[in-house]
Amino acid sequence: MIFRIAGILLFVSMACRGLACAAVPAPAGQATAVQASAGQAGLLTDYTHTAWTDLDGAPVGVTKFAQGPDGWLWIGTPTGLYRYDGVQFERTDTVYGHALQSSNIMALTTTPDGALWVGYRVGGISVFSKEGTHTYMENDGVQPAGVMHLEAAPDGAIWAAMRDGVAVLPPGGKRFRYLKDEAGLPARGVFQVLFARDGTTWIGTNSGAYFRRPGETRFTQAWPRKTLVWLAEAPDGTLWGNDFEHGYHRVHTAPPAGPAARPELAGVGMYFDRQGTMWMLHTDSLERKLPQDGAGRPDQFLSPLNGISGAILGAIFQDREGNLWIGTSRGIDRLRPNRLHTVPVATQLEYPALVAGPSGDMWVGDYARDLWRYGPGGRIAREVPGALTASYTAPDGVMWLGGMEGIVRRAPDGTLATIPYPGGLKTYRVHAMQQDRDGALWASFNTGDGVYKLVADNWIKSGVLPGIPGLLTTSMARDGEGALWMAQQRSQVTVVNGGTVRTLGPAQGLALGTVLYLCFDGKAGAGAVWAGGEYGVALYRNGRFIALHGARDERFRGVSGIVRLPDGDLWLHGADGLYRIAATELDAWLNSGRAVDFERFDARDGMQGHAAQLRPVPSLRRSRDGLLWYATTGSVGTIDPAGIPRNRLAPPVDITAILADGVRHAIAGPALRLPQGTRSLQVDFTALSLSIPERVRLRYRLVGLDRAWQETSGQAGRRQANYTNLAPGHYRFEVIAANEDGLWNTEGAALDIGIPPTFVQSAWFKLLLAAAGLLLLYAAYALRIRYLTRRMRERLHERLAERTRIARTLHDTLLQSMQSLLLSFDAHSRYLKEGSLERTRLDQTLDLAERLLVEGRDQIMELRETAAPEVLELTLGRYGKGLADHGTHAFDMHVTGTPRQLRPDVHEEIYAIAREALFNASRYADATRIELGLDYGSRSFAVRIRDNGRGLAESVAAAGGRPGHWGLVGMRERAASIGATLDIDSKPGAGTDITVTLPARKAY
Repeated sequence: MIFRIAGILLFVSMACRGLACAAVPAPAGQATAVQASAGQAGLLTDYTHTAWTDLDGAPVGVTKFAQGPDGWLWIGTPTGLYRYDGVQFERTDTVYGHALQSSNIMALTTTPDGALWVGYRVGGISVFSKEGTHTYMENDGVQPAGVMHLEAAPDGAIWAAMRDGVAVLPPGGKRFRYLKDEAGLPARGVFQVLFARDGTTWIGTNSGAYFRRPGETRFTQAWPRKTLVWLAEAPDGTLWGNDFEHGYHRVHTAPPAGPAARPELAGVGMYFDRQGTMWMLHTDSLERKLPQDGAGRPDQFLSPLNGISGAILGAIFQDREGNLWIGTSRGIDRLRPNRLHTVPVATQLEYPALVAGPSGDMWVGDYARDLWRYGPGGRIAREVPGALTASYTAPDGVMWLGGMEGIVRRAPDGTLATIPYPGGLKTYRVHAMQQDRDGALWASFNTGDGVYKLVADNWIKSGVLPGIPGLLTTSMARDGEGALWMAQQRSQVTVVNGGTVRTLGPAQGLALGTVLYLCFDGKAGAGAVWAGGEYGVALYRNGRFIALHGARDERFRGVSGIVRLPDGDLWLHGADGLYRIAATELDAWLNSGRAVDFERFDARDGMQGHAAQLRPVPSLRRSRDGLLWYATTGSVGTIDPAGIPRNRLAPPVDITAILADGVRHAIAGPALRLPQGTRSLQVDFTALSLSIPERVRLRYRLVGLDRAWQETSGQAGRRQANYTNLAPGHYRFEVIAANEDGLWNTEGAALDIGIPPTFVQSAWFKLLLAAAGLLLLYAAYALRIRYLTRRMRERLHERLAERTRIARTLHDTLLQSMQSLLLSFDAHSRYLKEGSLERTRLDQTLDLAERLLVEGRDQIMELRETAAPEVLELTLGRYGKGLADHGTHAFDMHVTGTPRQLRPDVHEEIYAIAREALFNASRYADATRIELGLDYGSRSFAVRIRDNGRGLAESVAAAGGRPGHWGLVGMRERAASIGATLDIDSKPGAGTDITVTLPARKAY
């Protein structure tokens, strides 16, 4: 007795959830599918069972499940609070960042606003929300006694079933208030609160059940008057209660007539799901109670025989997607409603064959038993005795059945006739049969030596047609023109059209290995034929086979059944499950060749086994009522294409953790600021879809870095994004998700992430680096200019020294020798008579030689006067003074502004221009005064040479120079080379004024 009471204390708080779930209408279509399949099928053919134990990290001894609008499945246990996202169980000591008061949790519930209420076994109630938390203790009206159950009332009040009574927190209230004697309730041993659909409030205690109708102020004890806990309300309003003795009683508001109450059902707990199905919990098993089953069939139990996680079942819960969750002493079990309906059978099928009945219904046979007519609930009637491996139903209703001893012909009236196999093939099996356009039956056998044609009850090998290969023929079909198609090994298809035979294979694009099935498709064209094989599916169209490729690299392996529905959808049954390809996707593939998106149904949807990979084929057929029937190696199932149960809930998305440089950071709001210099980032996220998390698709991106969405499709365990080498800045992480039916939550979740820069990453540091770089460049430039200036000065000094040496040599040798020679000739000329022709000519020659001597002296003077070109005013001053010393004119120089060093190339050209102007004025102008002016201005530099001589002739001034003379032309060219302007102002008899002007930025 003590053990049973302890079990109730741990698990009884789940009872009211059955009522709450029963009050919610089932999604359209889903309830029909489940109820229809519940009539005769076993529990585990209607549900996919998954068990997690403590070895898988699952919590044990679950006291309560709860689920809020955010989609998290919360799990309370005596050792802590867990949450589950469909991938992993996570123990947590905090909720929304706030710590739990205790790890020993007895009660859980959620409210529509997303708050999670936690009741502790040692006393106290905490409420957690994203806005904050509060724990109700003595100061808030909650005594330090165990909280057995929490329930949110329709008006928003929170009711707590406590060891010391019932406490109520009114809507918007700050304190709990106990309901005791004045309310008609016992002061001890309260286990449960239940709000019935008619508005009645029920309380389950160890002294009986109590009820209060709407408008009443006191509770009344119900019947039977004994311990009644784990109350559950049935769809018809019946209330059931457990008596602590593994028995369930109907609870009445008035004393029932008749003998003393006895339990009507056995069990330790009861639950009604949203479809109204009763689930009964026993000590070591879960039972689905079907109305027509009476005492219950063994196939309606989830027990240690079929893999339940453990004994001592307690908490049970139906999540918002329709999955049932059961807590045991060893772990957690989930029952997920199957979308594929497995047809119940009396005995195990062995390679079942789908046979098209003469009226469009479905018949099923196999290798070991007779042929039966079937419905979704199982077999209906035996039609033909004997096993079979292949069949063909003719348009006139005649059925050809390949058995073990011969081929059976069943007439529309049911008459049977057996046609023996060809000689020598008695013990072989039929692979495929098909009538040609003339009504003759063709058949292939597993001998692999070709096909036979039945003519007047006689078998003719290959129909005497040459060219039909002797390969195993696995399937036959007729196209829209009546041609007979035969599927064979080695990616080969043979087409018989009247008396002609042609072979199609790799040369026509066929690459399927063994071709398993052929299907004519009139929607794709008169000659369009689908071929399914080991390595995929292809469509023959316009003379070639085109391989069908699916999204995410799907190849549709091992397809042995193909059906094209009237609405254009294509269904395939292969080694990896049952595929649905929408008509729009198929049309897009036919027009553009792009990969098709698809929907797959497999073991996660309730399929048992896989499609036949040799015989019998086809493994997929459509019956007259629109159902699709599929066969695996050991079972037969159905799916209604027009009523596929769908998950209408887009998965909530949550960002669960942020790790920056390996350090976890709490997410306290929509934005997060990370430490300076963060380089690596790990973002953990999840999608709260609990039905088939393996098919959940997640897409994420880091705005500011990712250019497109990244997808984790097919990686249910990888719900994480990693980034490295992040730069400082503002980012936004976004994640969205889709459930198993492709319903996207496009709003998803988002988190703004800021990474401030370190000093070396800041804009100021970058500006400092740029300034330092500019300074370095300027320093390098200055050093380079200094180096070039020094080199130029060295070269100028070298040139000056050389010119001085040449001048000295010329003066000391050539001019001295010439002077001596002139003196000698002058002395000898005196011996000639004056006035004579010889004396006159010799004097003229001596005058010419003397002029040449003067010119040579002038040239030597020029060489020596360029001794210091680096000081412009000094050099030109010396030169002008030297010219005046050898001439008849005066020279004057004046300088304005502060003298500055000119650029080397500018200095050289200015010096050359000024020297040429001074020389010309001295020699040709017949001037009495020459002036040189240098102006070192802040905006420009100018040099001016002015004389008072005879000036330039008008023709020379207009032409810019004398013919054959290049002085003025050279001056202009030199000025142009440095970007200077040269102005010449001259009039006959008024002198000449030459000015060279250069902008300051080019001069200095």
